[in-house]
Amino acid sequence: MTYRDTQKRIVAEVAMMLDSISEEQVSALVEEIGKAEKVFFVGVGRVLLSLEAMAKRLAHLGVHTVVVGQITEPAITDQDLLIVGSGSGESMFPLGIAKKAKQFGATVAHIGSNPDSSMKAYADLMVRMPTQTKLGLADEIRSIQPMSSLFEQCLLLLGDTVALMMVEAQEIDIHGLWRYHANLE
Repeated sequence: MTYRDTQKRIVAEVAMMLDSISEEQVSALVEEIGKAEKVFFVGVGRVLLSLEAMAKRLAHLGVHTVVVGQITEPAITDQDLLIVGSGSGESMFPLGIAKKAKQFGATVAHIGSNPDSSMKAYADLMVRMPTQTKLGLADEIRSIQPMSSLFEQCLLLLGDTVALMMVEAQEIDIHGLWRYHANLE
């Protein structure tokens, strides 16, 4: 396969997956982000990388974001939102953090593929991306890509979509956002 053929197949998969996400679920997530005092993010591996990108972009919009485990992490409260990225909804670390967040009264949003996962016990809302996971469920969208690449790619793009929705809803001057960009580079 050539580069051109391969990238077209990947882009087609990404478009199909993003089209499969419920607009109502995304709107509910945007609403919870807007209500939260702080927005925490937890995931592992490449999922965490996509969540870190989402946290960074939302921070540019003035949202107080925290990646679980960072050295300056404050306490979570009942005024906060925890966004959990886990395709399977069964990863031990995100499950443990979600359980702990609920003990402090935080709202938990799960972005994942499996609506009947163990995460269901802790999630107040879910944004479902029915991508292929390690579980191989019947209704998952199969991918030509290795492992959970499609989930991680779509998670990153979902984060950018949420950010743009917030920019447009709040009529934020998009060019003025550069003042929030890192400048010690």
